[in-house]
Amino acid sequence: MTVDGTPRLLPDPFLVAATQNPVEYEGTYPLPEAQLDRFLLKLTVPLPSREDEISVLTRHADGFNPRDLRAAGIRPVATPADLEAARSAVSKTKVSPEIAGYVVDICRATRESPSLTLGASPRGATALLSTARAWAWLTGRDYVIPDDVKALALPTLRHRIQLRPEAEMEGVTPDSVITSVLAHVPVPR
Repeated sequence: MTVDGTPRLLPDPFLVAATQNPVEYEGTYPLPEAQLDRFLLKLTVPLPSREDEISVLTRHADGFNPRDLRAAGIRPVATPADLEAARSAVSKTKVSPEIAGYVVDICRATRESPSLTLGASPRGATALLSTARAWAWLTGRDYVIPDDVKALALPTLRHRIQLRPEAEMEGVTPDSVITSVLAHVPVPR
């Protein structure tokens, strides 16, 4: 990575978490598709309930400092060595040819969707396979099943596709397109 032209070594593991506020773009520009495609997941975080929002305000009024992670009760749950061991275990999670084909078929179906101007790229297919492997490992298996692919399809693909303006005006969402694709692509047995 470089910062102002100066190369920097990244710690390992390294994670970039970014936020996007779809309400206010003034002074900012949406990332180009090729840049969005480099993010592994896009998670949507709903607004808190009224009670939770009151709790947030109360904690802040009582002096809560969100930058003080220890005071917030946040503690490490894994060491860098734990994360490396997990990464190694995930890389050994088996993927059958049928599952690889399923991932490809899902991504290809997004490219053929009449609601989209841009479907998931081969990089998106690679990301979906990676996240499905991790999900399989997290659920205690050393092999991927179709449900792992389905479980990670929305967060892995929703930012990698682009709606046609007319589809967007009709209320179509990236999630609804992906859900439709998952309903129509044959699931391997």
